[in-house]
Amino acid sequence: MSVTSTDPQLAGPATEEVDGPTTSALGRLLRDPGRAWSYVGIPLIVVGSWFAVYRWVSGLELDSIEQRWLNAERVTRALVEHIQLSLIATLFVVGIAVPLGIMLTRPFARRLTPIFIGIANIGQAIPSVGLLFFLALPALLGIGPRTAIVGIVAYCLLPVLRNTMVGLDQVDNALIEAGRGMGLTTGSVLLRIELPLAVPVILAGIRTALILTVGTMVLATFINAGGLGDIINGGIVNNRTPILLTGAVLTAGLALLIDWLAGIAQEVLRPRGL
Repeated sequence: MSVTSTDPQLAGPATEEVDGPTTSALGRLLRDPGRAWSYVGIPLIVVGSWFAVYRWVSGLELDSIEQRWLNAERVTRALVEHIQLSLIATLFVVGIAVPLGIMLTRPFARRLTPIFIGIANIGQAIPSVGLLFFLALPALLGIGPRTAIVGIVAYCLLPVLRNTMVGLDQVDNALIEAGRGMGLTTGSVLLRIELPLAVPVILAGIRTALILTVGTMVLATFINAGGLGDIINGGIVNNRTPILLTGAVLTAGLALLIDWLAGIAQEVLRPRGL
């Protein structure tokens, strides 16, 4: 839809195109062929690598152990479990870190910022496998998917929390004061000015957390939580390269696809002009 001003002082070459976020994102990609190729090339590379491994494994004479580990049902189940665990953990990370980051940028809670940042730093400083083993103690959570989700959430909180705070803190105070001068409440200023301007930085933190989650969730196999780590560990324990390589390539490809999807979401959700 085209909007043209009738004010003679504003009329002239400035004719604004009002488009949706998807159209704006597509326009940015078309203006940058290199970025456009990366969005097309990554899924092609991932699918190509998966197909290459499939063809290689199909051409081997697999023994009974390899056949048991590499049957389609088992591999598909491990892939689905990995995706489910990763998405659930990421949802918890976003649900905790974004509201907490918003709260810590409010004047009444700024004195608490060092405490929460310190706790989040501890969660990421502890080796992830050690954190999972600690939480899996019978006196705490025990083994299973719940423990894996709690451990990964603690490990991945920091990027989203930090980026939420940085994104909100970088909003120009003049814009906030202008909103208040127009009669906006504190909540309206947050929702209509601060958060939209902080979206790119927050999305970058969520994207980082997604990749961390997918990669670290491989360790969930050590506490009986499933996922692609089962395939990788099966290859290591049984000393079978086809099993190990299948799990590793699936995990790496999944991480690349998740990063690709997050990159597209980042472009689509980014406000125009940022």
